[in-house]
Amino acid sequence: MDIETLRNLCRTLPAVTEDVKWGHDLCFSVAGKMFCVAALEGPLTVSFKVRDEEFDELSSSPGMRPAPYVARYKWVLVEDVNKLSRKQWEHYVRQSYDLIRAKLPKKLAKQHGLA
Repeated sequence: MDIETLRNLCRTLPAVTEDVKWGHDLCFSVAGKMFCVAALEGPLTVSFKVRDEEFDELSSSPGMRPAPYVARYKWVLVEDVNKLSRKQWEHYVRQSYDLIRAKLPKKLAKQHGLA
């Protein structure tokens, strides 16, 4: 996985925006709510939300750990992006997007064409 592949993957999802936050993190959002964050400095690391039942196993897998500041919301940090296959990346990014999108208020979802 590289940053361009990740960007292309995230941008295929409906109503996704991207911006740089905190000076060095590329954030992908749906209706203003982040679902994936990638470090732009240093080696590529990526954070995303997972299902509650997946969190413990994934966050203790080699090359992964609980994401700083947002682990309580079931976000994991992938420190070694090569630990996941392309198919796994597609699954986890889409799943994170879906988890965040599902929590959007109906009015906000409708405003972004997601209703």
